Amino acid sequence: MHTDESVNNPDPMVRSAASADPATGLSVVRALRTLADRLEDVHVASARSQGWSWQAIADVLQISRQAVHQKHSYREAAEAAGKDGNDV
Repeated sequence: MHTDESVNNPDPMVRSAASADPATGLSVVRALRTLADRLEDVHVASARSQGWSWQAIADVLQISRQAVHQKHSYREAAEAAGKDGNDV
């Protein structure tokens, strides 16, 4: 990203991502990973509720079926047990 673009961008995350300070830049990386994980959780749950197979989800995410199942199947197990998936 060009520095002049980041300076004129009103989005604080974009400005922070272009920072010369490594701590600031790494904080943005951490925040983006957290956001990406949350988005993945939401969309995998949505896909599963619409009948998507683990393989179909894995294909779109370009990861193995086993990886997506291991990461997200706890939610379905918790729901089957009558718990909120976030409590597991």
